Amino acid sequence: MNLRVIRALLKKDAALFTSNRFYLLITVIGIIFYIGVYFILPAQLDEEFSLGMYAPVVPPAFTELTEREGVNIEYFNTEELLRQAVLDGDYQTGIALPLDIVDTWASGGKPEITVYYVSTAPPEVSSAIVLLVQELAYNQTGQALNFDTTEEILGQDLLGNQIALRDRMRPLLAIFILLVEILTLASLIAIEIEQGTARALLVTPMRTSELFMAKGLLGVGLAFGQAVLFMGLVGGFSHQPLIVFLALLIGSVMVVGIGFLVASLARDVMAVTGWGMLILIILAVPGFGVVIPGLISDWARVIPSYYLTDTVNRVINYGVGWGDVGPNLGILTGISALVIWAGMVTLRRRYR
Repeated sequence: MNLRVIRALLKKDAALFTSNRFYLLITVIGIIFYIGVYFILPAQLDEEFSLGMYAPVVPPAFTELTEREGVNIEYFNTEELLRQAVLDGDYQTGIALPLDIVDTWASGGKPEITVYYVSTAPPEVSSAIVLLVQELAYNQTGQALNFDTTEEILGQDLLGNQIALRDRMRPLLAIFILLVEILTLASLIAIEIEQGTARALLVTPMRTSELFMAKGLLGVGLAFGQAVLFMGLVGGFSHQPLIVFLALLIGSVMVVGIGFLVASLARDVMAVTGWGMLILIILAVPGFGVVIPGLISDWARVIPSYYLTDTVNRVINYGVGWGDVGPNLGILTGISALVIWAGMVTLRRRYR
């Protein structure tokens, strides 16, 4: 492999990129926009909580909840409706009271109270709800009554930590930066094919492998460089920086392979934009599951970007280590190798 040829191709591709004002503009504005969005989003957590309740028989003292400041309460007709409302994120916490709660207390028994709360709720929410029920029971009966509670976390539960919105957005914004480069790389290749530059290059002694190496280095450099810059400015390397660094690098290789595939499928730049936007939306789906835990179920694992998003999120937001994300990195590496190989094979046929 001739390094001088690769260097010359890199200069040509870099000149083609900088001469395309649209992609140069969205690259520069994009990184500024993502950084700006991160710092605009709230860094503090909302300590107020919304409460749903299922109570076939509402003890009189429990009506005091509606008068509590900072508590949004709604009663549900069935426990399943309450559970679904909490799971959908409409309420942070739900309480399900048994039908015979008053009679059980009157007979000295311990009623079973179920507490539902979302995985994004503070870890002390369950204890606070138990204390609240104890207080209300005491107000009604004048006695410190006992009861058993069953806790159920609805949605994804990672170490029980609550993360501020802008910190949950970091993985999504970083992945967006990588995914946009699919459009950039695929469009540059499509322009070369339309103008006949690619076929003209293949007439020279240059080998196809050198052409792909140059374009791959350009694509990885654009995607990886921006992602590293973003993560460095928003504190994405504060924990296990090597894991984040490696995950973004492997993700950049995957992005290059997808860019090759898009360029081989599309006949012109407009088709590249259409295919690229569709693929970008699909690959961004796991990122929304990070922002809203519980929104995306296990089916998202079939999306290749899931393993990149999940790795970055768990490392920077939950402090996990190599042993926890090792399988993700292995799967991501395999997917990236397969995608880059498929992209090179299909694009080579397009060049010919």
